[in-house]
Amino acid sequence: MEWSRLKARLLEAGSVRLSGEPADRYVSRSAAGPSAGTSGSLFFSVGKGRRVRVGIDEAGSIEIIHRGGGEADLFVDGDLVRGRLEPAALHCPRQAYITVSGTCIFHCRYCPVPGLPGRRKEIAEIVELVRSVADRIDAIAITSGVASSIEEEEAYVLDVVAALAPFGLPIGVSIYPGPETPVRLHALGVVEVKFNLETATEALFCEMCPGLSWTAIHEALSSSVALFGRGRVFSNIIVGLGETDEDLEQVMADLAAAGVIPVLRPLTPAASLAGRPRPSADRLLRLCAAHERILRQAGLDPRQALTMCPACTGCDLVPGRDA
Repeated sequence: MEWSRLKARLLEAGSVRLSGEPADRYVSRSAAGPSAGTSGSLFFSVGKGRRVRVGIDEAGSIEIIHRGGGEADLFVDGDLVRGRLEPAALHCPRQAYITVSGTCIFHCRYCPVPGLPGRRKEIAEIVELVRSVADRIDAIAITSGVASSIEEEEAYVLDVVAALAPFGLPIGVSIYPGPETPVRLHALGVVEVKFNLETATEALFCEMCPGLSWTAIHEALSSSVALFGRGRVFSNIIVGLGETDEDLEQVMADLAAAGVIPVLRPLTPAASLAGRPRPSADRLLRLCAAHERILRQAGLDPRQALTMCPACTGCDLVPGRDA
């Protein structure tokens, strides 16, 4: 099966049944986003630079059999695909991707984090986490919920970034931004930022993310390009919230024209959207083709990303990497 179609099929399914030899060292668990609180996920890779992250579900119709030592066989729709399980450093391969506050005062409809018993990590704890994997990472990525207020969360994340600077690795940050967030992160040496619009339209944002501001995120993205450069600013857009393909093409085109790389993230049904279907493989492939065209026309290349989701590629179809 062609890689892009295989990956789209796995993203459509969202999870696999894991069997075979013990694979604990390859299983990671998320403290943020729609996958928080699940039984874990793993990264399956084929060849060099092609990976997909899937959840683990004993009832899954797709199976991965671990043969030992990371060697694995994937059985999907009657096909056998040989590959490897990739160990995650912290949350993903080759990066320390750390959630600072695994709790949030906001209640985005697709996110289970507010209902989980999360906590804020101490700065010394975060530094030790990075130190524990420093010999097998190329970058550090920081994300966070909002534990008490947007302003207080930003201040704490800035302290975290300052404490991690001595590692000398590229640092990317994805938090909900205030007006001065881009300037403050840039001043600390952060190389890339990701501020998530989440939805394809402002109306859908108001429905899905009550209490947050689409305009504030747009403004942060626009001001960030002048600081970090074209192609060093990203924004997640969730696919499957009720938008049309035309809505997605428009928001991608608007972001790319401003120098921002949109990241199309298939919906993981959770929280109040737990009953929603995941987007189909055909839709993801169709959108990836449009995504590739829009980025090419804007002169943007996600293959140059150093940190966060565009560098990992596990959860999305990435133009230039997967298609």
